[in-house]
Amino acid sequence: QVRLVESGGRLVQTGDSLRVSCAVSGRTFTTFVTGWFRQAPGREREFVAAISRTSGSTYYAESVKGRFTISRDDAGIVHLQMNNLKPEDTAVYYCSASSSRSGWPIESRRRYDYWGQGTQVTVSS
Repeated sequence: QVRLVESGGRLVQTGDSLRVSCAVSGRTFTTFVTGWFRQAPGREREFVAAISRTSGSTYYAESVKGRFTISRDDAGIVHLQMNNLKPEDTAVYYCSASSSRSGWPIESRRRYDYWGQGTQVTVSS
């Protein structure tokens, strides 16, 4: 069984940096495209960033491009480094994994098969 566990969310101030992480267990990380989504109160869950299975290619939503960086370390943990945080970045951040073999990049949440429980990031103004 595939399991994703996020960590690192907390309260920060505008302009701060924060890194959230996602540990994937149950299969090797090369099996999946791994993505980050976020959901603010009253809003739909939206795509943030994704990293490909093996090449390490990355893709970002326009709203975070240049501020957020997705990466995967040698242990297969996927990190989302968030710089210059803004109040509008406040949301629950979810890690997700897609077993799809085609159609990079993968933005649609419907194409992600596995989800973590989420970690809260709050940016105060």
